[in-house]
Amino acid sequence: MPNTESAAAPQGADLHYRTALDSGQFLIQHCVACDRAVFFPRMLCPHCGSLELQWVAPTGAGIVYSTTVVRRKAEAGGDYNVALIDLQEGVRVMSRVEGLPAADVRIGMKVQARVDQVDGHGLLIFTPQGAQQ
Repeated sequence: MPNTESAAAPQGADLHYRTALDSGQFLIQHCVACDRAVFFPRMLCPHCGSLELQWVAPTGAGIVYSTTVVRRKAEAGGDYNVALIDLQEGVRVMSRVEGLPAADVRIGMKVQARVDQVDGHGLLIFTPQGAQQ
């Protein structure tokens, strides 16, 4: 019988990441062997192949690498942005920047991560640095 679920339940490193987000904590991995940050969660380091990955809390400071606006009707929630953010630790994450109109998000903008709760699950979002959180 075919699998009718749209997405598999998280397992392994993804489950650890998701559980931390749901509890309000943003974590990335750090490779002990090559001293590099790792994101998205992996079972082994994509840089050196080591299994020695530790979970660490990043500073959350980042810079917008790329951004686009997704257009929606107002009754569907309005426009929002999708952004690639380069974290200070050297990894890139996909998220969105809130706290300003979607079209005002700019490449090079300094942002800060935070975890919001939506329907009982953690959601990683970013706000412009210096903005009220």
